[in-house]
Amino acid sequence: MSLTQFVPAPKFDDYREQFKEHFNLERRADGVLLAQAHTLGGSIQLSVENHRALGQLLKTIGADPENELLILTGTGKDFMMRIDPDGFALERENLQHWAYEYAFKDGRRNINGLINDLEIPTIGVLNGSGGHAEICLMCDITICVADAIIFDPHFNMGNVPGDGIHSCFLELLGVKRGAYALLTGQRIDAKLALEYGMVNEVLPRDQLLPRAWALADHIMAQPRPTRRLAAQIVRRPWRRRITDDLDEGFGIQMFAHLANNEAVHSQQRARTAAAAAEAVQKQ
Repeated sequence: MSLTQFVPAPKFDDYREQFKEHFNLERRADGVLLAQAHTLGGSIQLSVENHRALGQLLKTIGADPENELLILTGTGKDFMMRIDPDGFALERENLQHWAYEYAFKDGRRNINGLINDLEIPTIGVLNGSGGHAEICLMCDITICVADAIIFDPHFNMGNVPGDGIHSCFLELLGVKRGAYALLTGQRIDAKLALEYGMVNEVLPRDQLLPRAWALADHIMAQPRPTRRLAAQIVRRPWRRRITDDLDEGFGIQMFAHLANNEAVHSQQRARTAAAAAEAVQKQ
């Protein structure tokens, strides 16, 4: 018998309660976990708080050996199309602190968590249009609602597109298509996303979660080591991509804000983002 004991793993009931303000969590007996991002029960709205919560959740899920597969999606009709009106008050109050804590550290941790902190297969369910759709697009399998529009709003807001969406677009679209999408704010509808290989399937809204559960059942039919090790194989291109350019992208984006002498999420850019969201939803 060892002289020491294992450090206890996170318990699902505990972190389901801990993260309830940001994610609705549901887990089947076989370890398939559904995480639905939300803001006050509706579509998720970007804020300093929920931005941090994503990385914390992914690390916690990865540390719980009873989790065997993650289905990641959102509630409502879109995926992070809006900014919480007071979601960046902390940044405005203490820019020196939060420019690093939010914009650099948390942002890097979110994508790294999805790719490196999880040993289990992931299924992204893009439940609607999204300005930060990379969270679903970088899952091992991604299915998408038929009326979704995928785009990167940063350049058209006067920002450098370097906070992770660029890694996703360049990997999935290639150099020329990726550059075009990043520099023009191209609206990529679900049909074109399927054609480009950004998503695996396009479905009506009422079929999204049933299909995700069916895909989970297919994966869960294989032995545990097979599922987990296969996930590491299919994730290798993402690991190379984020190692090569994620940190540099974040650093360049932050330098651009410094050079432009403004906060990462200024009031004007928040208004521009809101207008872009309105335009996409009216299409």
